[in-house]
Amino acid sequence: MLNKKIEKALNDQVAAEFYSAYLYLAMAAFLESLDLPGFANWMRVQYQEETAHGQILYNYIFERDGMVILQAIDAPPEEWKSVQDVFDEVYKHEQKVTALINNLVDLALSEKDHATYNFLQWFVKEQVEEEASAKAVQQQLRLLGDSKSGLFMVDREMGARIFNTPAPLLGQD
Repeated sequence: MLNKKIEKALNDQVAAEFYSAYLYLAMAAFLESLDLPGFANWMRVQYQEETAHGQILYNYIFERDGMVILQAIDAPPEEWKSVQDVFDEVYKHEQKVTALINNLVDLALSEKDHATYNFLQWFVKEQVEEEASAKAVQQQLRLLGDSKSGLFMVDREMGARIFNTPAPLLGQD
């Protein structure tokens, strides 16, 4: 059973994950408006991943006899200066989410909630991948500079990204 401190922190993280999904969907809409369907696809996949992360947390709270309290989600921005600006924000946002996950891990340890600590290890690993993925695209864009043909090529590459259901939603560890 979850104690109230852990339950509230996990509910806060559910809201953070759904905000992340909302942010990435807004970024997809922005990129679509620039006629960059590949980058928009990358963001829609990111949206699906963040929604899945929220669902994993949601499921865990109930699995531990807690109560999910859904919170209001702030509206994300609607526009960015450039594709580079979008991915700079993605990388910065993923670093923020990593800090939130690390704070949850610290709380689980301080509350001696070993089950939650163990559960959160999947998110710790996932955040390493999330940051690396965002940074890779950010760096590609930085290398391209103002190359329109390069942007076109990377856009095509981004269109190939697909969503893979995370193992915890498939009942796997």
